[in-house]
Amino acid sequence: QVQLVESGGGLVQPGGSLRLSCAASRSIFSINFMGWYRQAPGKERKLVVGITNGGRTTYVDPVKGRFSVSRDGAKNTMYLEMNSLKPEDTAVYYCNYVDDKGFEYWGQGTQVTVSS
Repeated sequence: QVQLVESGGGLVQPGGSLRLSCAASRSIFSINFMGWYRQAPGKERKLVVGITNGGRTTYVDPVKGRFSVSRDGAKNTMYLEMNSLKPEDTAVYYCNYVDDKGFEYWGQGTQVTVSS
């Protein structure tokens, strides 16, 4: 079992920034995949950015150049730095962890609201 705890969400004005954190109960480098997903009201949960076990990152087009993912192995924590936020970034953001055996885990989610 892997426990994931997200934090850092909140209300921010358009153009603002937030940093989300995902603290894992297991190493974040002995993974198959980790990622950030988001789910807007009435919509499906979608991938925002993913990291493979080799460290390669993939961002979806709407966030390229604005969002940046990083990891701190000493803290078993993955971060999502979000800049130039737009109202359409409003969603619940989820941390996803797929271990080296293929088991998948989700955090509880953190709400991000971009509004003036």
